[in-house]
Amino acid sequence: MQSISDTIERLRKLRSAHGSAPVFDDRLTDLGPFGSNRGALEAKIHIPKSLMPRAPLVVVLHGCTQTASVYDHGSGWSRLADDYGFAVLFPQQTPSNNANTCFNWFVPGDIRRDQGEAFSIRQMIETVTSRYDIDRSRIFITGLSAGGAMANVMLATHPELFAGGAIIAGLPYGIATTVPEAFDRMRGQGLPGADGLQTLLRSASKHDGPWPAISVWQGTKDHTVVPANAFAVIEQWRGVHEAEYPPVTERIDRHQRIVWRGADGREALELYQIGGMGHGTPIDATSGYGKAGPYMLDVAISSTQHIARSWGLIASFEKRVNLDSGTSHEPPANTFHAPYASEQGMGIQRTIEKALRAAGLMK
Repeated sequence: MQSISDTIERLRKLRSAHGSAPVFDDRLTDLGPFGSNRGALEAKIHIPKSLMPRAPLVVVLHGCTQTASVYDHGSGWSRLADDYGFAVLFPQQTPSNNANTCFNWFVPGDIRRDQGEAFSIRQMIETVTSRYDIDRSRIFITGLSAGGAMANVMLATHPELFAGGAIIAGLPYGIATTVPEAFDRMRGQGLPGADGLQTLLRSASKHDGPWPAISVWQGTKDHTVVPANAFAVIEQWRGVHEAEYPPVTERIDRHQRIVWRGADGREALELYQIGGMGHGTPIDATSGYGKAGPYMLDVAISSTQHIARSWGLIASFEKRVNLDSGTSHEPPANTFHAPYASEQGMGIQRTIEKALRAAGLMK
């Protein structure tokens, strides 16, 4: 195991370099009481004045050293909600739970169904859906880093709650139980193989489908949570979706998107590989949704908008280019994207399998 202290020191220096927290208008309000709150979390919400009837709900989990409001300011979720009429829930970690305000994605008592932080987030969701006119079939969850890992915890332990999830620079479910193990897994060390990852997912609940669609976002130059974790998340969910190789690869805003279809032919899994990006959430400052800052990286692609489109929350209009055929197409509004089939998919398969072997996920 490599030293934990070097990673902690790197995070400390990054925080110091960015100085004090930015000043901005806080668009979130307190949810108020939401049950027993066994995980001792806080909850913030944003409910648009023009909340649509039977509105979708998006649950957004911040990363380490962040707050709900800071992450909302950087990602733009509440502004997008205002424009399209859906509700947003922001669970928030407390320093008493974790000194760096990381969600405890590796603590056994916080990541099991009906326990700890996972149970608190479930209670928040129940409170929001009961209080407002929320469509229970359109609940989604996303998060960055530790928040991305905790989003995967919720998807694994409560899959019946969610239609889809987006994991940004996160990690697979159940792969660590201690701080040293957590840091090792972040570096890609000791990740289970595909069978072990899928066993961890299936043991997290008694659910037998249908399963939420999974979107994974990862910077190719992320040295905090290395890209091997993104492929491991895909492998963890590939079994329950019966998603087979070869996948299809597209170019979107100069970045790569890899798509796996499930047994029913629908898109089940997608992986965005953001070329040259480090650790953080991809944003496009020109979009009007989000602002650059610590771990909010302006790489000219808005993960917030793309994730919302894939969930049918906003219209789809951007053109995509299939990397195999070189053709472009414009998907219809408010539908999951349907990329063309690839006749050269075996080349893509070999590339992905090479990456999985390098990460120790395939033999």
